[in-house]
Amino acid sequence: MDLAQITVLIILSATIIIFVFDIVRIDIAALLCMLALGWTGILTPQETLAGFSSNAVIAIMAVMILGQGVAKTGLMERYSQAVMKKVGTGRSRLIVVMSLSAGVLSAFVQNIGSAALFLPGILDISRRGKIPAAALIMPLGFAAILGGTLSMVGSSSLIIVNDLLRSANMEPYGLFSVTPVGLLLLLSGTAFFFFCGKYVLPDRPFEGKLASDQEKLIKTLNLPNQIWHYSISESSDLIGLTTEQSGVWDRYNLHILGLSNGNEVAYAPWRETNFQAGQQIALLGDEKAIKSFTADYELVRLEQAGRLALLTNPEKAGFAEVIIPSRSELVSQTIRQYGLRKRYAIEPLLLFSKGEKLLSDFSDHQIIPGDTFIVHGLWENISSLKNSSNFVVATQIKEERTDQSKALVAALCFLVAIVLAMTGSAPISLSFFTGAIAMVLTGVLTIQEAYRAIEWKVIFLLAGLIPLGVAMQKTGTAVLLAEKMMSLIHGEHPIILVLSIAVLSTLLSLVISNVGTVVVLTPLVVSMAAIGGLDPRPLALMAALCATNSFILPTHQVNALLMSSGGYRNADYLKAGSGMTIIFLTVVVLVFYLFYL
Repeated sequence: MDLAQITVLIILSATIIIFVFDIVRIDIAALLCMLALGWTGILTPQETLAGFSSNAVIAIMAVMILGQGVAKTGLMERYSQAVMKKVGTGRSRLIVVMSLSAGVLSAFVQNIGSAALFLPGILDISRRGKIPAAALIMPLGFAAILGGTLSMVGSSSLIIVNDLLRSANMEPYGLFSVTPVGLLLLLSGTAFFFFCGKYVLPDRPFEGKLASDQEKLIKTLNLPNQIWHYSISESSDLIGLTTEQSGVWDRYNLHILGLSNGNEVAYAPWRETNFQAGQQIALLGDEKAIKSFTADYELVRLEQAGRLALLTNPEKAGFAEVIIPSRSELVSQTIRQYGLRKRYAIEPLLLFSKGEKLLSDFSDHQIIPGDTFIVHGLWENISSLKNSSNFVVATQIKEERTDQSKALVAALCFLVAIVLAMTGSAPISLSFFTGAIAMVLTGVLTIQEAYRAIEWKVIFLLAGLIPLGVAMQKTGTAVLLAEKMMSLIHGEHPIILVLSIAVLSTLLSLVISNVGTVVVLTPLVVSMAAIGGLDPRPLALMAALCATNSFILPTHQVNALLMSSGGYRNADYLKAGSGMTIIFLTVVVLVFYLFYL
């Protein structure tokens, strides 16, 4: 083992440790890995930065833009609603239809986007059909993950494996090369929950009468439902103070929904907003706390809402449940750092994090994936959250700002991209980016909306990790590790090699990202296949598939997203995910051994 190989192994080990123990954000960890390879001289500057121009990165950017264009036109939501009308309330039928629908969408839309699309509908069906949400949400999430294996653009791991194969001078796979095994996985997963769902899924009883989303939120979370209106008197000590200095959040546990000053209205005013004499203020909270706050600051009760009347109109404003996905910019930040009120003019009321309910001022709570906020605001402001990739709004919104007139154009742009990729006229990255730019040119999206649709955290994660795979190949580290592993299974049946790679990829995906798993394993798998006399391409593809086999723990971004909505515990994922993991491994190993190798 030479110095270069030792250096690569040290960088590889450090990167995995950072991922496992979440020392810094995963995109920062990837960039540190990339810089380490450059500064140690393992890679040239061109090789170090090559990830930013890779086909995988471009393809994922294009898929994100296409998905946003389709979402903006309401095309996916209309599809979702049409499916739901035919489902009824039979639990087994619901699981089958919703799972297959979410899975098929995940073939071309990032799986977390597919899950987010169907989540509000599932919650509504659960309420109306008096079916436990926990019995429906997990199958939906698992199906969204499995659906990502239906095409080579369905998940980040499959997109990046093609780029790694190309870097190793091997032919990349076509758009639907993985579809047969992906379809079998989706059908197997759906059948698993159809026949075994009642045994492996939590079945917590439905409570409460038929109610709207607003009524359900208010009753379940015991939310205050009366908005109090006051004016600030000339003698009030509140004058000159900021909202934070007033202690309205930490001392009184109240919320300021709006502040009016003549013709100007500030909804969910920012923490640095100053109070002035004569302003009208809309407060939400416990009646005793309201009386204490207004008495302390000499506020005058108003009988009329004035310009703040929109807040009392259920068609214009209300409560919403907002979930933070793993790709969100908020992850590892606080509300104070992000400026939630300042950006979106909505008021966060409650926070659920790791099963804990935070009621008081949680402005400095560090946000993690799966955190769930209960917010109040105008529907048009809450719609802005839904249009952002940083949030998933699980509550039905009264006002949706979609441009349905462009639905056909958006569908055609998406179809053109798929046809170009299918016919081999251009690489997947060029085909899908052509469709994305077509959406901008036809007015489906503005260029600013296209930029906002890109999840830069994911892009930098990919670009930062790609050089690691290059380094493992260039220094011979992958061959060295492959020889060590092959010595352990030397003389065994080839299916043992296939199973070993599948299990290794599955285990790594539970502790590091699926992208990281593919980058680490692909050079290793290529070398193992060469030693074992097998075609390396299918084994690399299989490793990328198994990198999505993350069901035992809620570490996958889809599982993290749905955990709070379903009220799941780690034990629930272990119970249902164990069976799903075994089925996944069985299907993939047998199919690849019999038909791909």
